[in-house]
Amino acid sequence: MTMTLKPVSKVSRAVVGAALVVTGVGPLLADFVVPRSARQHLHNPNWPPHAKFHNAQYIVMGMLSGGLGLRVLSRRGGDQRAQLYTAAAIGAVPWLGMFGASLFPGTAASDPEFEATEPKVLGMHPQLFLALVLLAGVSGAVTVERARSRRPRRIGG
Repeated sequence: MTMTLKPVSKVSRAVVGAALVVTGVGPLLADFVVPRSARQHLHNPNWPPHAKFHNAQYIVMGMLSGGLGLRVLSRRGGDQRAQLYTAAAIGAVPWLGMFGASLFPGTAASDPEFEATEPKVLGMHPQLFLALVLLAGVSGAVTVERARSRRPRRIGG
């Protein structure tokens, strides 16, 4: 009887893949396309050009992170578990950055002009809530795969 590692679960791959898709297209949609939220970002006439530049930079970084992570996740061959971990880490960076950004002086998840009308999700700004959900999903997928990798499967008899 031989022992081999279990293959990466399809569920873990799907969770990480979904998070990467959201990472790739979410900022573009929220900050530029969807009128309700885009008016708070790139379409906000009160934002100076430099602030819009950095928001556009974040949109492009999201697309690049999401695309790179999906490319790593979808590679054939190699260590599939390591590829899942790498893709998850790449996808987590922009979302972790949101929480890190809130630590800098003078920053806020929304501008004062929108604070009163901004919906909250469990008391959180929607972007931060989405970040928390995606990070929890990616962390859960990685945790499941780490546990599965420690349990060899038996082949043969």
